[in-house]
Amino acid sequence: MKLLTSRRRKVIISITSLIDVVLLLLIFFMLTSNFVDQSGIKLDLPESSSTETMNSDEITIQISSDGILFLNGEEINENEVEQKLKSFTEKSNTVVLKADKTVHHGQVVKVMDIIKKSGLQKIVIASQKDN
Repeated sequence: MKLLTSRRRKVIISITSLIDVVLLLLIFFMLTSNFVDQSGIKLDLPESSSTETMNSDEITIQISSDGILFLNGEEINENEVEQKLKSFTEKSNTVVLKADKTVHHGQVVKVMDIIKKSGLQKIVIASQKDN
């Protein structure tokens, strides 16, 4: 008696759809990722071991080592800061304060006081992560 032997089929795994999905995910992550640009103002921020990253939607005030103030990258006079900040109160209530580590403490406190007077509630002080 002759035994029936089944023919073995070669299993072919088509990875075309897998490659399509991987490429779509790659394109998705490339398009949805954002990169934070730092302004061209030279600041030597203080270092901290508990640094967290923040969104770039906040209002940014920078104090250079010379004591020059910048509001969102534009140079501004200290007398105009409160008036300009009042126009931002509808958009955001967070201000990121980036002060060079050589700036006198009194000037930083003065700017923080101006921020509070303008009606903005939250002040975040920027620092660099320790190496």
